[in-house]
Amino acid sequence: MRLTIAPVLPLALLSGLALLAPPQGARAETALPDPAATETGAAVLPAITVSPVARRVLRDRVIASGLIGPVEEVRVQPLTEGQPIEALLADVGDRVAAGQVLARLSPSTLQLQRSQLDASLAQAVANIAQGEAQLVEATASADEAKRVSDRNAALKDQNIVSQAVADQAQAAYAAAAARATAARQALIAAQAQAELVRAQIANIELELSRTEVKSPVAGEVAGRNAVIGAVATATGAPMFTLIRDGALELRADVAEGDLIRLAPGQTARVTATGGSAPLTGHVRLVEPVIDTTTRLGRARIAVDDASAVRSGMFADAEILIAEREILAVPISAVGAQGGAASVMRVRDGKVARTPVTTGIRDGGLVEITSGLDEGDLVVTKAGSFVRDGDRINPVPAATN
Repeated sequence: MRLTIAPVLPLALLSGLALLAPPQGARAETALPDPAATETGAAVLPAITVSPVARRVLRDRVIASGLIGPVEEVRVQPLTEGQPIEALLADVGDRVAAGQVLARLSPSTLQLQRSQLDASLAQAVANIAQGEAQLVEATASADEAKRVSDRNAALKDQNIVSQAVADQAQAAYAAAAARATAARQALIAAQAQAELVRAQIANIELELSRTEVKSPVAGEVAGRNAVIGAVATATGAPMFTLIRDGALELRADVAEGDLIRLAPGQTARVTATGGSAPLTGHVRLVEPVIDTTTRLGRARIAVDDASAVRSGMFADAEILIAEREILAVPISAVGAQGGAASVMRVRDGKVARTPVTTGIRDGGLVEITSGLDEGDLVVTKAGSFVRDGDRINPVPAATN
Protein backbone atom coordinates (compact mmCIF):
# COMPACT_ATOMS: atom_id res chain seq x y z
CA MET A 1 0.00 0.00 0.00
CA ARG A 2 1.28 3.35 -1.08
CA LEU A 3 0.86 6.40 1.11
CA THR A 4 0.59 9.95 -0.27
CA ILE A 5 1.49 12.80 1.96
CA ALA A 6 -0.46 16.02 1.24
CA PRO A 7 1.58 19.16 1.29
CA VAL A 8 1.07 21.39 4.23
CA LEU A 9 -0.40 24.79 3.31
CA PRO A 10 -0.07 27.91 5.34
CA LEU A 11 -2.97 28.79 7.64
CA ALA A 12 -3.56 32.18 5.96
CA LEU A 13 -3.90 30.56 2.55
CA LEU A 14 -6.43 28.11 3.86
CA SER A 15 -8.48 30.92 5.35
CA GLY A 16 -8.60 32.72 1.98
CA LEU A 17 -9.73 29.64 0.15
CA ALA A 18 -12.48 29.14 2.68
CA LEU A 19 -13.85 32.63 1.98
CA LEU A 20 -13.92 32.05 -1.80
CA ALA A 21 -15.59 28.67 -1.60
CA PRO A 22 -19.41 28.51 -2.08
CA PRO A 23 -21.60 27.81 0.94
CA GLN A 24 -22.19 24.29 1.85
CA GLY A 25 -24.96 22.73 -0.20
CA ALA A 26 -24.87 25.47 -2.88
CA ARG A 27 -24.18 24.77 -6.55
CA ALA A 28 -21.19 26.37 -8.09
CA GLU A 29 -22.87 27.16 -11.48
CA THR A 30 -25.68 29.80 -12.18
CA ALA A 31 -29.19 28.48 -11.48
CA LEU A 32 -31.32 27.99 -14.64
CA PRO A 33 -35.13 28.60 -14.69
CA ASP A 34 -37.36 25.63 -14.22
CA PRO A 35 -38.34 24.42 -17.73
CA ALA A 36 -41.85 23.49 -16.54
CA ALA A 37 -42.42 26.95 -15.04
CA THR A 38 -41.20 28.65 -18.19
CA GLU A 39 -43.42 26.47 -20.32
CA THR A 40 -46.71 27.22 -18.49
CA GLY A 41 -45.98 30.82 -17.51
CA ALA A 42 -48.06 30.41 -14.33
CA ALA A 43 -45.34 31.73 -12.13
CA VAL A 44 -44.49 34.85 -14.20
CA LEU A 45 -47.81 35.94 -15.84
CA PRO A 46 -49.00 39.37 -14.61
CA ALA A 47 -52.22 39.39 -12.61
CA ILE A 48 -54.67 41.72 -14.44
CA THR A 49 -58.17 42.62 -13.24
CA VAL A 50 -60.90 41.67 -15.69
CA SER A 51 -64.64 42.39 -15.79
CA PRO A 52 -67.40 40.39 -17.45
CA VAL A 53 -69.70 41.77 -20.12
CA ALA A 54 -73.04 41.64 -18.30
CA ARG A 55 -76.57 42.91 -18.66
CA ARG A 56 -77.25 46.04 -16.63
CA VAL A 57 -80.05 48.58 -16.44
CA LEU A 58 -78.60 51.86 -17.70
CA ARG A 59 -80.23 55.25 -17.91
CA ASP A 60 -79.50 57.77 -20.62
CA ARG A 61 -79.70 61.20 -19.00
CA VAL A 62 -79.13 64.84 -19.83
CA ILE A 63 -77.83 67.11 -17.08
CA ALA A 64 -78.84 70.77 -17.22
CA SER A 65 -79.19 73.73 -14.89
CA GLY A 66 -80.96 77.06 -14.76
CA LEU A 67 -83.30 79.27 -12.76
CA ILE A 68 -86.74 78.55 -11.36
CA GLY A 69 -89.48 80.83 -12.73
CA PRO A 70 -93.26 80.97 -13.14
CA VAL A 71 -94.86 78.89 -15.88
CA GLU A 72 -97.13 81.85 -16.64
CA GLU A 73 -96.81 85.32 -15.17
CA VAL A 74 -99.94 87.49 -15.12
CA ARG A 75 -99.73 91.28 -14.77
CA VAL A 76 -102.80 93.01 -13.41
CA GLN A 77 -103.41 96.61 -14.52
CA PRO A 78 -106.41 98.86 -13.78
CA LEU A 79 -108.96 98.91 -16.59
CA THR A 80 -110.10 102.43 -15.69
CA GLU A 81 -107.68 105.29 -15.28
CA GLY A 82 -107.58 108.56 -13.40
CA GLN A 83 -109.13 107.26 -10.18
CA PRO A 84 -107.20 107.20 -6.89
CA ILE A 85 -106.54 103.86 -5.17
CA GLU A 86 -108.85 103.61 -2.18
CA ALA A 87 -108.00 100.19 -0.74
CA LEU A 88 -105.57 97.28 -1.26
CA LEU A 89 -107.01 93.87 -0.45
CA ALA A 90 -104.13 91.51 -1.40
CA ASP A 91 -100.44 91.36 -0.59
CA VAL A 92 -97.37 89.51 -1.83
CA GLY A 93 -97.59 85.80 -1.10
CA ASP A 94 -101.37 85.66 -0.93
CA ARG A 95 -103.22 82.94 -2.81
CA VAL A 96 -106.09 84.48 -4.75
CA ALA A 97 -108.99 83.04 -6.71
CA ALA A 98 -110.15 84.07 -10.16
CA GLY A 99 -112.38 87.13 -9.85
CA GLN A 100 -111.19 88.04 -6.35
CA VAL A 101 -110.94 91.79 -5.67
CA LEU A 102 -107.30 92.82 -5.25
CA ALA A 103 -107.76 96.61 -4.97
CA ARG A 104 -110.56 99.17 -4.99
CA LEU A 105 -110.48 102.57 -6.71
CA SER A 106 -112.47 105.62 -5.66
CA PRO A 107 -115.85 105.73 -7.53
CA SER A 108 -116.82 109.31 -6.60
CA THR A 109 -116.14 110.97 -9.95
CA LEU A 110 -117.85 108.20 -11.88
CA GLN A 111 -120.90 108.28 -9.63
CA LEU A 112 -121.25 112.01 -10.29
CA GLN A 113 -121.07 111.40 -14.02
CA ARG A 114 -123.69 108.70 -13.63
CA SER A 115 -126.04 111.18 -11.94
CA GLN A 116 -125.58 113.64 -14.79
CA LEU A 117 -126.34 110.98 -17.35
CA ASP A 118 -129.44 109.90 -15.47
CA ALA A 119 -130.73 113.48 -15.79
CA SER A 120 -129.85 113.53 -19.47
CA LEU A 121 -131.73 110.28 -19.97
CA ALA A 122 -134.80 111.68 -18.25
CA GLN A 123 -134.69 114.71 -20.55
CA ALA A 124 -134.29 112.46 -23.59
CA VAL A 125 -137.28 110.37 -22.54
CA ALA A 126 -139.34 113.57 -22.16
CA ASN A 127 -138.25 114.71 -25.62
CA ILE A 128 -139.41 111.40 -27.00
CA ALA A 129 -142.82 111.79 -25.42
CA GLN A 130 -143.10 115.32 -26.78
CA GLY A 131 -141.99 114.20 -30.20
CA GLU A 132 -144.56 111.40 -30.24
CA ALA A 133 -147.34 113.89 -29.40
CA GLN A 134 -146.17 116.29 -32.09
CA LEU A 135 -146.04 113.44 -34.59
CA VAL A 136 -149.60 112.41 -33.78
CA GLU A 137 -150.79 116.00 -34.19
CA ALA A 138 -148.87 116.56 -37.41
CA THR A 139 -150.09 113.25 -38.84
CA ALA A 140 -153.69 114.10 -38.04
CA SER A 141 -153.32 117.53 -39.61
CA ALA A 142 -151.78 116.01 -42.70
CA ASP A 143 -154.59 113.48 -43.01
CA GLU A 144 -157.22 116.24 -42.70
CA ALA A 145 -155.42 118.41 -45.25
CA LYS A 146 -155.31 115.49 -47.63
CA ARG A 147 -159.04 114.92 -47.37
CA VAL A 148 -159.74 118.65 -48.01
CA SER A 149 -157.38 118.63 -50.96
CA ASP A 150 -159.00 115.53 -52.44
CA ARG A 151 -162.48 116.99 -51.94
CA ASN A 152 -161.58 120.35 -53.57
CA ALA A 153 -159.96 118.51 -56.45
CA ALA A 154 -163.22 116.62 -57.04
CA LEU A 155 -165.29 119.82 -56.83
CA LYS A 156 -162.87 121.50 -59.23
CA ASP A 157 -163.56 118.74 -61.73
CA GLN A 158 -167.26 119.53 -61.38
CA ASN A 159 -166.55 123.27 -61.77
CA ILE A 160 -168.07 123.89 -58.34
CA VAL A 161 -164.94 125.53 -56.91
CA SER A 162 -162.31 127.53 -58.61
CA GLN A 163 -158.81 126.40 -59.48
CA ALA A 164 -157.39 128.74 -56.85
CA VAL A 165 -159.35 127.06 -54.06
CA ALA A 166 -158.19 123.63 -55.21
CA ASP A 167 -154.58 124.82 -55.36
CA GLN A 168 -154.76 126.30 -51.84
CA ALA A 169 -156.11 123.00 -50.50
CA GLN A 170 -153.29 121.11 -52.24
CA ALA A 171 -150.68 123.49 -50.77
CA ALA A 172 -152.15 123.12 -47.30
CA TYR A 173 -151.90 119.35 -47.60
CA ALA A 174 -148.25 119.51 -48.71
CA ALA A 175 -147.40 121.75 -45.72
CA ALA A 176 -149.15 119.44 -43.27
CA ALA A 177 -147.39 116.41 -44.74
CA ALA A 178 -144.03 118.19 -44.37
CA ARG A 179 -144.78 119.01 -40.72
CA ALA A 180 -145.64 115.36 -40.10
CA THR A 181 -142.39 114.27 -41.67
CA ALA A 182 -140.47 116.79 -39.54
CA ALA A 183 -142.22 115.57 -36.39
CA ARG A 184 -141.34 111.98 -37.29
CA GLN A 185 -137.65 112.88 -37.77
CA ALA A 186 -137.64 114.83 -34.50
CA LEU A 187 -139.01 111.78 -32.72
CA ILE A 188 -136.30 109.58 -34.27
CA ALA A 189 -133.66 112.09 -33.14
CA ALA A 190 -135.06 112.12 -29.60
CA GLN A 191 -135.02 108.32 -29.52
CA ALA A 192 -131.41 108.27 -30.77
CA GLN A 193 -130.43 110.78 -28.08
CA ALA A 194 -132.00 108.58 -25.46
CA GLU A 195 -130.08 105.55 -26.79
CA LEU A 196 -126.86 107.55 -26.69
CA VAL A 197 -127.44 108.51 -23.08
CA ARG A 198 -128.25 104.90 -22.21
CA ALA A 199 -124.98 103.81 -23.84
CA GLN A 200 -123.10 106.43 -21.83
CA ILE A 201 -124.75 105.16 -18.66
CA ALA A 202 -123.75 101.60 -19.55
CA ASN A 203 -120.17 102.79 -20.05
CA ILE A 204 -120.21 104.54 -16.68
CA GLU A 205 -121.59 101.36 -15.10
CA LEU A 206 -118.71 99.44 -16.67
CA GLU A 207 -116.23 102.02 -15.39
CA LEU A 208 -117.77 101.78 -11.93
CA SER A 209 -117.46 97.98 -11.98
CA ARG A 210 -113.82 98.36 -12.96
CA THR A 211 -113.07 100.40 -9.88
CA GLU A 212 -112.75 96.95 -8.30
CA VAL A 213 -109.46 95.58 -9.64
CA LYS A 214 -110.01 91.82 -9.84
CA SER A 215 -107.68 88.91 -10.40
CA PRO A 216 -108.20 87.45 -13.90
CA VAL A 217 -106.86 84.04 -12.83
CA ALA A 218 -106.28 81.97 -9.73
CA GLY A 219 -102.72 82.10 -8.50
CA GLU A 220 -100.17 83.52 -6.08
CA VAL A 221 -99.34 87.21 -5.72
CA ALA A 222 -95.66 87.58 -6.61
CA GLY A 223 -95.45 91.38 -6.65
CA ARG A 224 -97.43 94.49 -5.69
CA ASN A 225 -96.64 98.00 -6.91
CA ALA A 226 -99.92 99.67 -5.95
CA VAL A 227 -99.95 102.31 -3.20
CA ILE A 228 -103.05 103.69 -1.51
CA GLY A 229 -103.75 107.22 -2.72
CA ALA A 230 -101.86 106.86 -5.99
CA VAL A 231 -103.79 107.52 -9.19
CA ALA A 232 -104.43 104.32 -11.12
CA THR A 233 -102.90 104.16 -14.58
CA ALA A 234 -102.37 101.41 -17.12
CA THR A 235 -99.19 102.92 -18.56
CA GLY A 236 -96.89 102.34 -15.59
CA ALA A 237 -95.78 99.27 -13.65
CA PRO A 238 -98.47 96.65 -13.06
CA MET A 239 -100.43 96.99 -9.85
CA PHE A 240 -100.03 93.25 -9.13
CA THR A 241 -97.96 90.41 -10.59
CA LEU A 242 -99.42 86.90 -10.25
CA ILE A 243 -98.03 83.41 -10.78
CA ARG A 244 -100.90 81.58 -12.45
CA ASP A 245 -102.00 78.61 -10.34
CA GLY A 246 -98.70 79.00 -8.43
CA ALA A 247 -97.05 76.78 -11.07
CA LEU A 248 -93.25 77.01 -11.34
CA GLU A 249 -90.78 75.58 -13.84
CA LEU A 250 -87.04 75.24 -14.29
CA ARG A 251 -85.75 77.10 -17.32
CA ALA A 252 -82.75 74.90 -17.94
CA ASP A 253 -79.92 75.73 -20.32
CA VAL A 254 -79.00 72.70 -22.43
CA ALA A 255 -76.09 72.11 -24.81
CA GLU A 256 -77.21 72.13 -28.43
CA GLY A 257 -76.10 68.51 -28.89
CA ASP A 258 -78.40 67.38 -26.09
CA LEU A 259 -81.31 69.69 -26.92
CA ILE A 260 -82.41 67.65 -29.93
CA ARG A 261 -82.71 64.58 -27.67
CA LEU A 262 -85.29 66.23 -25.43
CA ALA A 263 -89.03 66.02 -25.94
CA PRO A 264 -92.07 67.16 -23.95
CA GLY A 265 -93.24 64.62 -21.39
CA GLN A 266 -89.83 63.22 -20.45
CA THR A 267 -89.44 62.83 -16.69
CA ALA A 268 -86.86 64.78 -14.73
CA ARG A 269 -85.43 65.14 -11.24
CA VAL A 270 -84.89 68.71 -10.09
CA THR A 271 -82.48 69.55 -7.28
CA ALA A 272 -82.52 73.10 -5.97
CA THR A 273 -79.51 74.79 -4.42
CA GLY A 274 -79.32 74.10 -0.71
CA GLY A 275 -79.24 70.32 -0.70
CA SER A 276 -82.97 69.76 -0.54
CA ALA A 277 -84.42 66.43 -1.65
CA PRO A 278 -84.81 66.04 -5.43
CA LEU A 279 -88.20 67.00 -6.83
CA THR A 280 -90.04 65.26 -9.63
CA GLY A 281 -90.98 67.06 -12.82
CA HIS A 282 -91.34 66.69 -16.54
CA VAL A 283 -90.24 68.49 -19.67
CA ARG A 284 -93.07 70.90 -20.50
CA LEU A 285 -91.55 72.65 -23.49
CA VAL A 286 -88.37 72.57 -25.57
CA GLU A 287 -87.73 75.99 -27.04
CA PRO A 288 -87.09 75.83 -30.80
CA VAL A 289 -84.14 78.25 -30.91
CA ILE A 290 -80.50 78.15 -29.79
CA ASP A 291 -78.56 81.16 -28.57
CA THR A 292 -76.00 81.98 -31.27
CA THR A 293 -73.53 83.32 -28.70
CA THR A 294 -73.59 80.67 -25.98
CA ARG A 295 -74.69 77.78 -28.26
CA LEU A 296 -77.18 76.76 -25.59
CA GLY A 297 -80.86 75.96 -25.94
CA ARG A 298 -83.54 76.00 -23.28
CA ALA A 299 -85.87 73.37 -21.91
CA ARG A 300 -88.73 74.24 -19.59
CA ILE A 301 -89.21 71.64 -16.87
CA ALA A 302 -92.44 71.85 -14.85
CA VAL A 303 -91.91 71.17 -11.15
CA ASP A 304 -94.64 68.95 -9.67
CA ASP A 305 -94.35 70.32 -6.12
CA ALA A 306 -93.90 74.05 -6.61
CA SER A 307 -94.22 74.72 -2.86
CA ALA A 308 -90.72 73.29 -2.31
CA VAL A 309 -88.99 75.90 -4.49
CA ARG A 310 -89.17 79.63 -5.08
CA SER A 311 -89.00 81.72 -8.21
CA GLY A 312 -85.42 82.81 -8.86
CA MET A 313 -83.76 79.75 -7.30
CA PHE A 314 -80.89 78.05 -9.12
CA ALA A 315 -81.45 74.32 -9.70
CA ASP A 316 -80.02 71.33 -11.53
CA ALA A 317 -82.08 68.89 -13.55
CA GLU A 318 -81.47 65.29 -14.53
CA ILE A 319 -83.68 64.50 -17.52
CA LEU A 320 -84.28 60.84 -18.28
CA ILE A 321 -84.02 60.17 -22.01
CA ALA A 322 -84.12 56.35 -21.97
CA GLU A 323 -83.87 53.43 -19.55
CA ARG A 324 -83.20 49.90 -20.71
CA GLU A 325 -81.40 46.65 -19.84
CA ILE A 326 -78.33 46.28 -22.05
CA LEU A 327 -74.83 44.80 -22.24
CA ALA A 328 -72.38 46.99 -20.35
CA VAL A 329 -68.76 47.15 -19.22
CA PRO A 330 -66.87 49.61 -17.01
CA ILE A 331 -66.06 52.84 -18.78
CA SER A 332 -62.40 52.36 -17.85
CA ALA A 333 -62.35 49.21 -19.99
CA VAL A 334 -62.99 51.18 -23.18
CA GLY A 335 -60.09 52.82 -24.92
CA ALA A 336 -59.60 54.44 -28.27
CA GLN A 337 -57.35 53.53 -31.15
CA GLY A 338 -57.42 55.31 -34.45
CA GLY A 339 -60.48 57.27 -33.37
CA ALA A 340 -62.51 54.10 -32.74
CA ALA A 341 -63.52 52.59 -29.41
CA SER A 342 -61.98 49.26 -28.42
CA VAL A 343 -61.52 46.96 -25.44
CA MET A 344 -58.90 44.40 -24.45
CA ARG A 345 -60.85 41.13 -24.55
CA VAL A 346 -59.43 38.14 -22.67
CA ARG A 347 -59.86 34.57 -23.93
CA ASP A 348 -57.92 31.61 -22.57
CA GLY A 349 -55.60 34.01 -20.75
CA LYS A 350 -54.68 35.87 -23.92
CA VAL A 351 -55.44 39.53 -24.58
CA ALA A 352 -56.83 40.67 -27.92
CA ARG A 353 -57.79 44.24 -28.87
CA THR A 354 -61.43 44.21 -30.02
CA PRO A 355 -63.29 47.11 -31.67
CA VAL A 356 -66.65 47.88 -30.10
CA THR A 357 -69.55 50.27 -30.57
CA THR A 358 -70.67 52.11 -27.45
CA GLY A 359 -73.96 53.71 -26.46
CA ILE A 360 -75.40 54.96 -23.17
CA ARG A 361 -73.01 56.03 -20.44
CA ASP A 362 -74.36 55.85 -16.92
CA GLY A 363 -72.17 56.32 -13.89
CA GLY A 364 -69.12 54.08 -14.31
CA LEU A 365 -70.67 51.87 -16.99
CA VAL A 366 -71.01 52.14 -20.76
CA GLU A 367 -73.32 50.30 -23.14
CA ILE A 368 -71.80 47.94 -25.70
CA THR A 369 -74.04 47.74 -28.75
CA SER A 370 -71.72 45.57 -30.87
CA GLY A 371 -68.38 43.78 -30.71
CA LEU A 372 -68.85 41.71 -27.53
CA ASP A 373 -71.14 38.98 -26.24
CA GLU A 374 -72.58 38.50 -22.79
CA GLY A 375 -70.08 36.71 -20.54
CA ASP A 376 -66.95 37.89 -22.40
CA LEU A 377 -64.10 39.10 -20.20
CA VAL A 378 -62.37 42.41 -20.78
CA VAL A 379 -59.44 44.10 -19.06
CA THR A 380 -61.05 46.42 -16.50
CA LYS A 381 -58.59 49.20 -17.22
CA ALA A 382 -57.76 49.46 -20.90
CA GLY A 383 -54.68 51.50 -20.09
CA SER A 384 -53.12 48.72 -18.02
CA PHE A 385 -49.71 47.37 -18.94
CA VAL A 386 -51.00 44.90 -21.49
CA ARG A 387 -50.78 44.80 -25.24
CA ASP A 388 -52.55 42.95 -27.98
CA GLY A 389 -51.41 39.30 -27.81
CA ASP A 390 -50.11 39.38 -24.21
CA ARG A 391 -50.84 36.47 -21.92
CA ILE A 392 -52.09 37.36 -18.46
CA ASN A 393 -53.37 35.85 -15.26
CA PRO A 394 -57.01 37.22 -15.21
CA VAL A 395 -58.28 38.24 -11.77
CA PRO A 396 -62.06 38.89 -11.51
CA ALA A 397 -62.93 42.42 -10.48
CA ALA A 398 -64.67 42.94 -7.18
CA THR A 399 -68.44 43.35 -7.63
CA ASN A 400 -70.55 45.90 -5.77
